[in-house]
Amino acid sequence: MVNAWSLAWEVLNGTMDKNYPIINTNVGAGNTAENDGLDYEVDLYDGASSDYLADIDDQYAHHFMDYEPKRAHYYKYHEEEILKDIEEYVSSTYQGHYTGTKHEFRKVQTIDLMAARDIAAQFCQANILKYGSRYGSKNGRNKTDLMKVIHYAMLLLHFDGHYGEPSKPSNDFDQMP
Repeated sequence: MVNAWSLAWEVLNGTMDKNYPIINTNVGAGNTAENDGLDYEVDLYDGASSDYLADIDDQYAHHFMDYEPKRAHYYKYHEEEILKDIEEYVSSTYQGHYTGTKHEFRKVQTIDLMAARDIAAQFCQANILKYGSRYGSKNGRNKTDLMKVIHYAMLLLHFDGHYGEPSKPSNDFDQMP
């Protein structure tokens, strides 16, 4: 078996060159492919840096910064517009009218209270049913009801832990008016 210790023994014994001769790459061993210009074929003896592959990584690394989700160019059913509407709707709920009036509770939403009581997931499920079942009944085929269903489904994904452990509110809600 060849390992580092046996190779060290061969070096110390002076038998390394005899037992492990240097391979002649001109007779078919090693990389015998023609130089086709691909990045992996680098002749380090012609002045190329031993950090050549690291240099290539640095050249292409900027392609992985500021990740933007890819948009499908084949959307057929207004998905891009719908996603934009959902994002606008969800953002608008953070300035909603169901927040506290005192300074320390101004950013507290009802869902925060539910999360503090460990009932946020059930609250989301109930609201999905509520707004889903009233779609078409109250105010007709109301787009806002569908936006609420989607938003509560997103919140349910969060509170059921599909994206990691859900965060818990840190405020003391027992003091809220």
